[in-house]
Amino acid sequence: MSTKEKVFAVVAEISGRNVSEITPESALVGDLGIDSQSALHLLLVLEERLGLEIADEDAALMDTVGDILRFCGKPASDG
Repeated sequence: MSTKEKVFAVVAEISGRNVSEITPESALVGDLGIDSQSALHLLLVLEERLGLEIADEDAALMDTVGDILRFCGKPASDG
């Protein structure tokens, strides 16, 4: 499973959305309804499944799924 697929799967799981509804442009709050408690859970699961550490400063800059992908080092447009 690619990094993009893992990110999309985690976002879908936390947001309760279908993976097919998620795009790099999807806003975590506006489009996917992720509140602050869900956002914290999202970060913890991403850290665990991707084996990385996300600093609070970096997390604060993540407004879209594409922002998460860029943080993980994978361009948002890359499949």
